[in-house]
Amino acid sequence: MAPAPSKQELPAWGLALAGSAGALVANSVVYPLDLVKTRLQTQVKRNAKDTYVDEEGHVHYEGTMHAIRHIVEEEGVSGLFNGLAGNLIGVVSTNFAYFYWYSLVREMYHARVDSKGTSTAVELSLGAVAGALAQLFTIPIAVVTTRQQTQRKGERKTILATAKEVIDQDGLAGLWRGIKASMVLVVNPSITYGAYERLRTLMFPGKSNLAPHEAFLLGALSKMLATIATQPLIIAKVGLQSKPPPQRMGKPFKSFQEVMKFTVERDGILGLWKGVAPQLIKGFLVQGILMMTKERVELLFVLLFRAVRKMRQEQLEKLAKIAAEKVEQGKAVAAGAVMQGQAVAGGSTEKAKTVAVETAEKAKAVATEAAEKAKSAVKS
Repeated sequence: MAPAPSKQELPAWGLALAGSAGALVANSVVYPLDLVKTRLQTQVKRNAKDTYVDEEGHVHYEGTMHAIRHIVEEEGVSGLFNGLAGNLIGVVSTNFAYFYWYSLVREMYHARVDSKGTSTAVELSLGAVAGALAQLFTIPIAVVTTRQQTQRKGERKTILATAKEVIDQDGLAGLWRGIKASMVLVVNPSITYGAYERLRTLMFPGKSNLAPHEAFLLGALSKMLATIATQPLIIAKVGLQSKPPPQRMGKPFKSFQEVMKFTVERDGILGLWKGVAPQLIKGFLVQGILMMTKERVELLFVLLFRAVRKMRQEQLEKLAKIAAEKVEQGKAVAAGAVMQGQAVAGGSTEKAKTVAVETAEKAKAVATEAAEKAKSAVKS
């Protein structure tokens, strides 16, 4: 009976690809919630001191359902999917980078430091390192997507046009706006995946492969914990990456501390958790679907890797068999050479016989060594 499939059989890129596949499916399903939470997080309450004039058709959303209804009425159902392409590119690239670095860093830790297990603190640290490395390469896509999500129907632009707008306004460095907040936010995935591993150990001890509903539950619970803890930082990052609100008179925020201060002044301390409802729902669904899909894809990859290894082993065994046949042929030729040498030498000199025998024995030894190497190659 074949051993149960284990994700330990997969290389880093295999785990990364599985994670990306899960993220693609999950974010495609719940994208409207992502767009709504971004709009809720970027809107600012108006007060008596404000002198600016609202854009025509501007509405202050009162909540998730109000935002969804208004977007559908004003922009059509397609309005709920504005910026989807950029979002999916960002999601796949970010998750591929994260899962790749996470599995690689974790593997290095186990190989060099501790092969038995990892504490919660270590899991969080490994996740933070992986998250920071992933953010460096993928934050420009997040900046463009955030801009697209806050564009109204008459302002919609393509990914490239939006990126050009960012560069025109803030230079090339504008594509990395919010990098500091994003670096701080690496605690989100580290809390998420650290909590996932801990909850998995507590809730399903000794179970190497989870059922879809089990993976969904663990993923959703871990994401909810991370979201509640880091929501103020998420607000700050979105504020940095989106267009400045009308109250700022076009002046962009310079730091995530400035965004948080502005938010508290305008919306109170609870303003740091605005949009948390769709954020939690989105996080619950995304992480649950992501982990459920990731576990299934990992299982498929393990089975695929085993099939490839089996084919490779069969090919090596075939080559080893051919090599063994050649060895036997070589031995027969060597034995014939010895007999011919003895016959030719006849009664001449014993030295000639000895040289012929030694040469034949060396040929046999070389042939035998070749056969052993072929067998070793098959085993490996």
